[in-house]
Amino acid sequence: MKKIIAIDGPAASGKGTLSRNLADALNFAHMDTGALYRAVAYEILQAGGDPTQETDALAGCKALQDKMAHEDVLSNDALRNDVIGDAASKVAVIQSVRDALIALQKSFADAPGEAFSGAILDGRDIGTVICPDAPLKLYVTANVKIRAKRRMKELHSKGLDATYKAVLEDMRARDARDSGRKAAPLRPAEDAIIIDSSDLGEAQMLETALTYAKKAFG
Repeated sequence: MKKIIAIDGPAASGKGTLSRNLADALNFAHMDTGALYRAVAYEILQAGGDPTQETDALAGCKALQDKMAHEDVLSNDALRNDVIGDAASKVAVIQSVRDALIALQKSFADAPGEAFSGAILDGRDIGTVICPDAPLKLYVTANVKIRAKRRMKELHSKGLDATYKAVLEDMRARDARDSGRKAAPLRPAEDAIIIDSSDLGEAQMLETALTYAKKAFG
């Protein structure tokens, strides 16, 4: 049995932090698939393109794939601002871009590297599209107002200006776009375990996830 953990959820739900902590605890390789779409969006905007246009989006995808051969492009701090996040959400509805990145994600899940015991992928459609046969699927969510406060705190910590009202409105718009898109809408897989992080700290989330991982993998 391949040791794959699929973790999905909306923005600022805590899925990224949980995925990194869980990967460290289990010695699993980790891929933040949202960073792939952010990186494509970054390439589009850097080239002066429009993230809603398929031609520009595919050009951004090609530019990213070329760079990934020799650069750790997914660790770029510039990917974490809300302008890139909003553009990434627009890119993610373009099916041809999704098709190009799906193969990359599946390849990572199937062969994370000999140094690792398994793979963790987090995103919006891991349990439903990328790894539907993953032995463990988690869906991390939280109240949208709590998620907006988390994102605002994150932005302020980076010295970026943000009002709660603006962040909340942006998050609600992204939620609607992610869950309403035709291509792989954001939703829990039928057999996903729901983790509501609204009132949970990092340690509690990790402990909960480790319990499920032990049941899944022994």
